[in-house]
Amino acid sequence: MKRYITLLMISLFLVSCTKKEEPIQISPDELHNSIDHVIEIMIHDIFSPPVASRIFAYPNIAAYEIIAQTNPDYQSLAGQLTDLKPIPEIDTISGINPQLSALIAHMNISRQLIFSEDKFDVLQDSLFNKWRKINETEFEVSKTYGLKVAEHIKEWMSKDNYSQTRTMPKFTVDTDDASRWQPTPPAYMDGIEPHWSKIRPFVLDSAAQFKPVPPPVFSMEKDSDFYKELLEVYEVSNKITAEGDESDEVAMAKFWDCNPYVSVTRGHLMFATKKITPGAHWIGITKIACKKTDSDFDDTVFAYTKTSLAIADGFISCWDEKYRSNLIRPETLINQHIDENWKPILQTPPFPEYTSGHSVVSGAAATALTNIFGENFNFADDTEIPYGLPIRNFNSFNEAADEAAMSRMYGGIHYRAAIEVGVSQGRNIGALLNSKIKMKIN
Repeated sequence: MKRYITLLMISLFLVSCTKKEEPIQISPDELHNSIDHVIEIMIHDIFSPPVASRIFAYPNIAAYEIIAQTNPDYQSLAGQLTDLKPIPEIDTISGINPQLSALIAHMNISRQLIFSEDKFDVLQDSLFNKWRKINETEFEVSKTYGLKVAEHIKEWMSKDNYSQTRTMPKFTVDTDDASRWQPTPPAYMDGIEPHWSKIRPFVLDSAAQFKPVPPPVFSMEKDSDFYKELLEVYEVSNKITAEGDESDEVAMAKFWDCNPYVSVTRGHLMFATKKITPGAHWIGITKIACKKTDSDFDDTVFAYTKTSLAIADGFISCWDEKYRSNLIRPETLINQHIDENWKPILQTPPFPEYTSGHSVVSGAAATALTNIFGENFNFADDTEIPYGLPIRNFNSFNEAADEAAMSRMYGGIHYRAAIEVGVSQGRNIGALLNSKIKMKIN
């Protein structure tokens, strides 16, 4: 009996030693799921829209640079993005799986940029265990290379001035100038990211490359352009609010709200409801487009990377103007001069008015996505379903961008000039990205 058990153990050992390891297959869904998980953690951790855009960009670039090493359809961004140098080359003899390395690099950088790393570890550990069981040799060499590239990108990332902006002074509110931005209810928060224009751009020559025309001259004279725009916000808001939830304009405002921190006050208790940022909404639209076109892993990485570059530079450009013009929000002036009891449909976010961030980012992202998927790409946007909002259908990315921009007036948080100039500003950024940065060769 003992001899039989010994022979059986030897046989099992020999079988295990000769077991053929299968190649690890990486699907685009694994990238989608990882990004979705990061977004969930970002919502939990509450990142401002500009900071969130940085969290999307760097992991995507790392993944893309690995894909560009072996896919002849793609060209490296080294030498094209500001200060980016070539990543370490793949050792083609070692059996590295570039898709696996790309996803590992993406996850490694994403993990560093969020706060709740432990929440991300659950997903990462389960994937690592799965891949290790399929083919431990391929997993280890691919992981080693992916982490090597991640360190290269993190070194570049560390020099984008983000760390320096963390120690810069808070924004000083100018209470003596009636045209300048003032904190708004209910939380009266400080101005968010007043130094974001100092972040190194990816594609722009500088934060001021697409410096928009100034907003209408501040004036409370009833025949002035500025006052007419202020009154328009008030009248439009009252009209669509009177129509109630049946109003499509109210539905638009709520659908594109994308405020990551909405303060809610009940009695003596104040808490926040959390949502995705504007950038995350457009990352979600990118996912929808990739899945509709059945894009493979490499094409999906490309789409996410290009869109996230447009979003990131959009925020840098927009925030440069916001704290230059430092324009007061409609809510403040309407309460002071027209109707002290008026409230916007959306909660006014804590930073100056001009230009509209959602308009700029939507214009930039839509221009990049149109370049990838085409002019008349219709899609059903289900991004807001987790927040209790229905699907909205669009005939093109530009149609979605125009709606996102106008939603800010319907929401009562922007004047018309900030919307129209903002979406044009964003489209200029997207057009620069399309013309200046060469990514897809064929």
